[in-house]
Amino acid sequence: MTHDHDGVPRPTPAQTEAALNPPARRPATAPQVCPSGRVPTGRTGGDLVIETLQGLGATTVFGLPGQHALGMFDALRRSSLSYVGLRVENNAGFAADGYGRITGEAAPLLLSTGPGALMSLAALQESAAASAPVLAIGSQVPSAGLGGGRHGYLHELRDQQASFRDIVKSVHIARTASQIPSAVAAAWQSALSAPHGPVWVEIPQDVLLAETSLPVVTAIDATPREVVPRPELTAVAARLLSTAERPVIVAGGGVVRSDASGKLRALAERISAPVVTTFGGKGAFPWEHPLSLQSWLEDRHTTDFLEDADVLLVVGSGLGELSSNYHTFAPRGRVIQIEADAGKLESNHPALGIHADARLALCALLETVTERPDAGAAERVRSVLARVRERIDSQDRTLERRILAAVREALPDTSPSFWDMTILAYWAWSAFDARLPNTMHSAQGAGGLGYGFPAALGAAAADPTRPVLAVSGDGGAMYSIAELATARQYGLPVTWLIVDDGGYGILREYMTDTFGETAGTELSRPDFAALAESFGVPAVRTSPEALADDLAKALAEPGPSVVVLPALLRMFAPTHL
Repeated sequence: MTHDHDGVPRPTPAQTEAALNPPARRPATAPQVCPSGRVPTGRTGGDLVIETLQGLGATTVFGLPGQHALGMFDALRRSSLSYVGLRVENNAGFAADGYGRITGEAAPLLLSTGPGALMSLAALQESAAASAPVLAIGSQVPSAGLGGGRHGYLHELRDQQASFRDIVKSVHIARTASQIPSAVAAAWQSALSAPHGPVWVEIPQDVLLAETSLPVVTAIDATPREVVPRPELTAVAARLLSTAERPVIVAGGGVVRSDASGKLRALAERISAPVVTTFGGKGAFPWEHPLSLQSWLEDRHTTDFLEDADVLLVVGSGLGELSSNYHTFAPRGRVIQIEADAGKLESNHPALGIHADARLALCALLETVTERPDAGAAERVRSVLARVRERIDSQDRTLERRILAAVREALPDTSPSFWDMTILAYWAWSAFDARLPNTMHSAQGAGGLGYGFPAALGAAAADPTRPVLAVSGDGGAMYSIAELATARQYGLPVTWLIVDDGGYGILREYMTDTFGETAGTELSRPDFAALAESFGVPAVRTSPEALADDLAKALAEPGPSVVVLPALLRMFAPTHL
């Protein structure tokens, strides 16, 4: 196990490879560059794809085969890459997303043409919204069928790449074998340059299948570009923070992705600035730190506190809907915004915008900001949190808080958790102590259902030595139920907590509150425990009282497991209406 600069444990490539590389997938002899310079025979365009991925440092790929993509999958069996095959392309995309978030590496996703490619779009939208590095490589119809004409090829689209352009960071097209290594390398570099995100590579079927006379691709350089802050901007920011009377920091997902939680803490302590973490930035700042406002962004007491800051430093966040209490936040002081995505700078509020990677910008601020003692900052934080607790205490949400506490008790500190769009997750956004950076992830970027379980499978593929938790409602669980077969096939250590309330719980609340009655929210569903066991996955039906023990036992066992909790949960009252 290795550790990043802020102490977060990450798997070594050897751990990942040893756990997920079945020897049977490695042939006795793989194509190698001959000392004489001769090119091995029997290689295709698909081999160029796989060799390039290996040369870039990939160890694991996700996907689902299809007719036009078989050239890549044939080459895959001749490689040392580990393959994790999902049952639905959208779930394969979510798994790649989870792998990319946990490792910080680009996660290759192999897809076929037309329906297979299009099925991945919802997952790629989540990766784009959450800045997760996913390298999607899709096939195309044969070259003769390209150009927009209606030739009648299976899976034919008039312009397949157009379906991806508005979602991914960049699109890369290879129409000949010689173009494949450069296209894949450029996509890899794009996916890993801040802000991280998904990319799309497209290669026709005939190019993937055709024999190639090109030499074996070896090490290839695709070093991500750094987004360095402009010094005149950080100088102004440092002066504003050093002389502020009531500075406050909002820490977003960019802090986690850039491995900057240690720098964030150092800056906050130097200038005595309270810190609130966004839902994507969970774990970026210690939950119980005297300056921690935790993550109560949907509470008006926190919103008022942020509005009262005379200097607000926003790091790695665009202050979108969820981070601004549904756009009711209206800052009165000066805003400094550090953001690697230039499109988010000042997109919601006027600010001193600094286009930079969060870690590099925080390092620059630490070099120039002066110490600012403020003995009253911690007391102001305690006052805000006390008012938040008083508001929650008045709403009779004992069950929800007990269940969330049970999950926290059962989950090891270093174990990642992946949360679907479900009421318990919405509680966790505000009230769950992630304890370590990069250990809590959800689909709050794009908000689609079905994320939790397949993303957790991707995280488990990255590091099979520690258990991973997935949390879904019964509605979201049905989106990814087929992946129980994937979990069993690869023996991935994921425990899936399914909170079964018989429907789309949050939509039930929204409709009841708005219209007085519901429509389309109530669901027939299977016996989840029996269904899991039919896949060979151990399952238990639990209760709020037994949840902590049952969940801890499931997490301690090797391989996948399911814990079903029948419970009707409610959200805390909103403050933005």
